[in-house]
Amino acid sequence: MSMNREQKRMLQRQGEVDADGEPIRQRRQQQQRPAEERTGLLQFGREVRAELRKVAWPSRSETGNYTAVVIITIIAITVVVAGLDWIFSESVLELFDV
Repeated sequence: MSMNREQKRMLQRQGEVDADGEPIRQRRQQQQRPAEERTGLLQFGREVRAELRKVAWPSRSETGNYTAVVIITIIAITVVVAGLDWIFSESVLELFDV
């Protein structure tokens, strides 16, 4: 198996090859995690509410500002793309004398 030094060192750290670079026949056993108990629906709801309390919600004016910025950006990009489309279509029609 041909490999450079970095690959060999990485595979040695992972336990895939020995010091000579030969593959190890047996792979290491992965550690088994103990099975975690599933939370109930009420516990899940409590945790969701607790996390949502930590969120920094924007104010009504911030939400309005963000909405306006998004709408203006969409309109501007739409105008640019439509303009480029018109320019290129006219160029192609002029090129082929249609």
